[in-house]
Amino acid sequence: MKSKLLFLICPLAVSLALAATTADLPFGLWTRAANEPILSPQGTTWESAGAFNPAVVFHNGKFVMLYRAQDATGTSRLGYAESPDGLHFTRRPDPVLSPEADYEKDGGVEDPRLQKFGDTWYLTYTGYNKKDAQLCLATSRDLIHWERKGVILPAYKGNWNKGWTKSGAIVPEKIDGKYWMYWLGTAADKTDQMGLSYSTDLLHWTEATTTPVLPRRPGKFDSRVVEPGPPPILTDRGIVLIYSGADDQLVYRAAVAVFDRHDPRKLLFRSDAPIFAPEKSWEKVGQVPNVVFVEGLVLKDNRFFFYYGGADKYVGVAMSPRVTHGTIVTH
Repeated sequence: MKSKLLFLICPLAVSLALAATTADLPFGLWTRAANEPILSPQGTTWESAGAFNPAVVFHNGKFVMLYRAQDATGTSRLGYAESPDGLHFTRRPDPVLSPEADYEKDGGVEDPRLQKFGDTWYLTYTGYNKKDAQLCLATSRDLIHWERKGVILPAYKGNWNKGWTKSGAIVPEKIDGKYWMYWLGTAADKTDQMGLSYSTDLLHWTEATTTPVLPRRPGKFDSRVVEPGPPPILTDRGIVLIYSGADDQLVYRAAVAVFDRHDPRKLLFRSDAPIFAPEKSWEKVGQVPNVVFVEGLVLKDNRFFFYYGGADKYVGVAMSPRVTHGTIVTH
């Protein structure tokens, strides 16, 4: 209660602290572009329980969203929606990816991230079969028809990961002749932390570190979970990665890490405080309370759109001020 009162009494101090955090980043302070969800559960079938955790890209003159849709039994599929302005989305009536493979059956396909190389879209997602959750890959030319490539980071394997794998955020360009991907794994102490792997073909991945590339921080807002968000932004100052941090009470907030432009293993900067947190009632109450979970990122008309899941039930969007400096070097 005390921290809430301080926030209400001292909004200027909070804003100044966040401004300092984001001073050297390609975006400024985020503001909600809509006070209500831009996507909510609907109907009585495949998206009746949740429509959340979206990947969003700008493609063929429109915003395209792949979102996690959940039915009343807890099975997840990926829905497709598109928008001319990034705020008002029209959905396709049927999912574009449904659980079919053994590693997806009964649990589903969850939490997409999108990256494009050449004419091909690469979709990383979590395949969950009610037993294991594993990071998977599919490809497409049109964002509607998908070809599975299978599990790319198996669960229970790795240098430090002892559990499930999730949340693959692929760097948008090769560095040192390799593709790079930040991801989530479970350490021996059962906390979820961030790993890093590289690949020459986007299908076969090798761990780049022997310990988490971005570990949890006991006592802070990211003491329990450190999870990659959307694919990183490449700037002349580094690889800018938005991530989700959860504390010991599993309150999820957004933060930022910056890695070296020439060595994705090397951390240059990390948020001391969150830059975005649950505030609205629909971000605090849902299938999982107190969650803002950023997965989608679009730069359009010199402004960043940040798309996030609210309380594992809804989709929200925040925006940055217009970008006025020239730090962005790609995409």
